[in-house]
Amino acid sequence: MLKWLWLSALVFLLDQITKQLAEHYLVLHQPLPVVPGFNLMLAYNTGAAFSFLHDAGGWQRWFLAILSGVVSAGIVWWLRRLDSSERWIAVALALILGGALGNLWDRLVLGHVVDFVQLYYRHWAYPAFNVADSAITVGAVMLILDSLFFRRESSPPR
Repeated sequence: MLKWLWLSALVFLLDQITKQLAEHYLVLHQPLPVVPGFNLMLAYNTGAAFSFLHDAGGWQRWFLAILSGVVSAGIVWWLRRLDSSERWIAVALALILGGALGNLWDRLVLGHVVDFVQLYYRHWAYPAFNVADSAITVGAVMLILDSLFFRRESSPPR
C-alpha cells in the first residue's frame, strides 16, 4: 500500500506552501479575522501539541524530531504490511505521515513549527494549528473509527 505515499507527499506540499504563505502575509501573533470564529494568525510552536514543552529549553526540538522520525518510519513499515483491501487504513496512515513529515521539516529547518489557523468562540481560543496538524487529526480519527466500527475476521499473523 505504499502507493498511498502520494497522499503523504500532497499533505506535506500543501502544509509547506500554506506555512510559507502565512509567514509572508501574516504578522506574528496578530489575528487576521476571516469569519466569526476563525482567524488566520501566525504563531511559532517550539513544543508539541498545545505547546506542550514549549519552554523546555531547547532539548525538546531534537526529542520531538527524533520521535517524529521514528513514528514516520513505523507508519511506512505499517503501510508496507497492509493488504490492498485496507484502503481506509492506508489513507489514514498516509495523512498522518504527511502531517508528521511537514511538522518534522519545520522542527529540523526552522527550530519550531509554523501555525496559522485559529478557531475561537467569544473569549475562548483553540491553540493555533496548521495543515499538518489537521491531516494528523483526520488520520487519527479515521484510525479510531476503523477500530470501533469496522470488524475484520481474524487472520493468521504474517
